[in-house]
Amino acid sequence: MSGEKEKTSAPSSSPYVEFCKGVNGLDKVILRESRGSSAEVYLYGAHVTSWKNDHGEELLFLSSKAVFKPPKAIRGGIPICFPQFGGLGTLDQHGFARNRLWSVDDDPPPFPTNTLSKAFVDLILKTSEEDSKNWPHSFEYRLRIALGPGGDLMLTSRIRNTNSEGKPFSFTFAYHTYFSVSDISEVRVEGLETLDYLDNLQNKERFTEQGDALTFESEVDKIYLSTPTKIAIIDHEKKRTFVVRKDGLPDAVVWNPWDKKAKAMSDFGDDEYKHMLCVEAAAIEKPITLKPGEEWKGRLELSAVPSSYCSGQLDPQRVLLGS
Repeated sequence: MSGEKEKTSAPSSSPYVEFCKGVNGLDKVILRESRGSSAEVYLYGAHVTSWKNDHGEELLFLSSKAVFKPPKAIRGGIPICFPQFGGLGTLDQHGFARNRLWSVDDDPPPFPTNTLSKAFVDLILKTSEEDSKNWPHSFEYRLRIALGPGGDLMLTSRIRNTNSEGKPFSFTFAYHTYFSVSDISEVRVEGLETLDYLDNLQNKERFTEQGDALTFESEVDKIYLSTPTKIAIIDHEKKRTFVVRKDGLPDAVVWNPWDKKAKAMSDFGDDEYKHMLCVEAAAIEKPITLKPGEEWKGRLELSAVPSSYCSGQLDPQRVLLGS
């Protein structure tokens, strides 16, 4: 980042926000909360690569083989899929936002927020000539990444249609979050029971989930539809529960590549599938359409809480219905 950018960037002077260099000299931002939690964000992809609790424990999975070299997307953390999820369109897999260099937004429009967080950064991505060749629309994508006083991680996306010719555009979207788990066979996901899903392993055929919490013993790649605003990921071994809260994102993708696909990915360790699970807040089934001047907002809040057990089971009502 240029020295000029550094000077005009208000948060750079804060003890909560540090601008520095990461792997391969790529620009990154470190957010720190006073109790000790932290997050790291690369300007390449506006990509959160680390989120640690106040004990310094890493909560996101980042592959040991992740490549920090544009134009390759970083494997792990929280990639942003925009304006296309997966291969659902004419663009490259998951769109282009995760492969672009974002800028620090020094003057974001007013941001209604209910957090007292001082550890935050505002990033912006605008239409480039290169991208408009493949996706002929004009947009501004503003992203605020914030760390709450309790260590919660919040990502708020605001995407505006800035087309001057009156053209609407549509997009699909996901926060492709990779959670770090102790052992995938000891993990359960609550909040998606009885919902319809599209199975990407069966040609996107539609099924209905059973009444039990999700557990994992083989490859999974499902898009759950009309999901609740809160989903819990329970890691029995770590006695930790991740709570995913989302707003404006009706779908939830659950993905683990398992052994065969893990071995086929050059930027993913052969056995790393055992220590990760993607649960992604998304808008996929019904694309978002924006008319010129319209703005869409999609919010993700992640928290990690100690699990409380009763005969090996978390009380799902406490996490899913509680605060």
